[in-house]
Amino acid sequence: MPKLHIKKGDTVKVLSGGSKGSTGVVTSVLTKKDRAIVEGVNMIKKHTKPSAANPQGGIVEKEAPIHISNLMVVDANGVASRTERKRNEQGKLVRYSKKTGEAI
Repeated sequence: MPKLHIKKGDTVKVLSGGSKGSTGVVTSVLTKKDRAIVEGVNMIKKHTKPSAANPQGGIVEKEAPIHISNLMVVDANGVASRTERKRNEQGKLVRYSKKTGEAI
């Protein structure tokens, strides 16, 4: 599996597409497809048949996956930045913001 710059629980900013400029929290990462699902971003309307779980059926709004190249991690200061991985004093790999130099 490739190492991705985005993990579940990260706050990200959308760089392109219909939801450009919006931010949200990553709820899941699809590593095989290089996509992520971000909370409240890239909403689609899905038509569903009636089922046991949803007896009414109808139109359901849900988040669609976004390619990770269109996402940028936002650090604790609220600054969107590219990331780099460096070893800290304990020898563990940690992600850092390239703009501010702080750990993410």
